[in-house]
Parts: sequence; structure tokens; C-alpha cells
Amino acid sequence: MDILRSLPIGLYLEQPITWLHRLDPRIKLFGLLTFLLSPIQANEPWRIAIAVLLIILTLASQIPMRVWKQQMGILLLLAFMTLAIATFSPDGFNANIQPRRPIPEVNVTPEKALSASPLTLKLPQPTPYSYVVWKAGSITITRRSLDLGVRVCTLIFTYLYAPTLFLLVTAPEEITAALASILSPLKLLKVPVVEIVLTLTLALRFVPLVLEEVQNLGRAMRTRSINWKRLGFKRTTQIWLILAERLIDNLFIRAEQTASAMQVRGFTTPNTHIVVWNPLKFLPRDIILLVLLVAVWGLRIWYGNEF
Repeated sequence: MDILRSLPIGLYLEQPITWLHRLDPRIKLFGLLTFLLSPIQANEPWRIAIAVLLIILTLASQIPMRVWKQQMGILLLLAFMTLAIATFSPDGFNANIQPRRPIPEVNVTPEKALSASPLTLKLPQPTPYSYVVWKAGSITITRRSLDLGVRVCTLIFTYLYAPTLFLLVTAPEEITAALASILSPLKLLKVPVVEIVLTLTLALRFVPLVLEEVQNLGRAMRTRSINWKRLGFKRTTQIWLILAERLIDNLFIRAEQTASAMQVRGFTTPNTHIVVWNPLKFLPRDIILLVLLVAVWGLRIWYGNEF
């Protein structure tokens, strides 16, 4: 199985170029923070709306289905399984509901109610509120269990899929350029902004190399047709330790090659080598999207707070 194709997590989609690719990376970074921070202390409709908005954004961006179909399907399956487990499980709230007294219902007229004893009347429920949402036999769904299920499943999907979509349509150089632009005021405090963003760039570039090394080792093991059942636990463990050692050695070799390439190009310190990032410029569509994100935060503060 090709890991780079079957699990494209953290990889950049170069073609086709969608309208999400053309957005300013600072706006996309602000949008990512909106998706990650707005569900905190939010009510259930807002969390569901954020998850649905992610799906609509993926469909509207015209990203090929082969890119996001598998990972979105796995995340949706995980989210719905979590919702089912949390909803049908006991909520842990041990409360005995006591009925109003007296138990038999007495229908009386207003004239009789004035002369009747208070113990002989059953007061009606003032509101349609009910803690138990649905009950069938031993299965009980309460408001607490339903709230917990919706909260967990939406957070799992949002927090896993939003960064994946962001990395899918944003190149590593654009991410570092956006961070360098946002963190540029920290240079006045002598914060090494260039070193931080350069380290982030190298880390993002190193993720595909790690997946490639794992893929190569997997192919090498398949070509040898090892019968794992006959090896036993001890020899199987020894082989896995050898593979892990080989993987670490290959990664160190790749890291050394990257460092040598940087030294050959004259990069020693930021003082002697100027790091030129991609030029960033706000376009009208970026300004419109920024206004929409500010409106989303206003709607979140006004409507999306948890009750």
C-alpha cells in the first residue's frame, strides 16, 4: 500500500489549484484558528455548524474526491461511532426522579379546586422539559449523554480535519511566510523569528520524507516474503527492532543531507544569509473573507455561547 497516496495527511496538493490555494495564507491561518478555537465553550448547534461548514467548504473548493474521500470517511466513521457510544452509554448522573404527589390524577373544576385539599391535586408540568430524551427497554438517552456525544464527535472531526484541509491547500513556504509576517513585531524583543519559521519549514518538509522511508521499508519487507507466523514472538520483535533502527538511521542520513545542502548554499546564520519568503499581498477576496471571519466571531459571541 502506498502510504503517500492512501494517507495524505500533512501533504500539500499542488494540482489542481483551487480558490483555496489562491487565498492569502494569513487569512487561511486565521480561518484555521477560527475552526479550532470557536467550538471551545460553544453550544451544540454551533459545534455541529462548524463541522458541517468544513464539509461544505471541502465540496465547494472543488478538491478532487480521491484526495479527501478516504480521510473524511474515516473521520466521519470515527465521529459517528463516538457519538453512538457516548449517547447510548450511561451518563453517570445518578438521580432518582420522584413523581409529584398524589400519584392518581384528579380532574377538578376551579370551584372544586378551591375546596379540595392540596394533597389531592396533581399539578401539571409547567414546561415541556424532560431529562430523558428517549427510552426503550434498558436503553436510555438523556440530555447529558446526548450533549456529551455531540460534543466529542464534533470536536474529533473538527480538530482532525481542519488542520488536514489547511495543510492540503497551503504550501509549507506560505505557512512560514504567514507566520514570519504575523510574528515580525517580536523582532523588536529580539525573538529569533527567522530561526523559528525556518525550523517549522524544515519540519513540514521532513514529514513526506519520513513517510517515504516507512514506505520503502514496508516494500522491502514484502519483497522478502517473510512468514511471520513461523518466526515466533522473539524473532519477530528482533526484526521490528532492526527495522526501527534502520528507519532512524535513514532519517538521520536525510537530515544530514538537508543540512549539507543548506551549508553549500551559504546558509549559516540569518545575519549572513537573508531568507526570502513568498511575497504576501491582500487582494479584494482576502479582505472580504476577513470580514466574513470577523462576522463569524461576532455570531459566535452572540449566539454560540454555551448555555
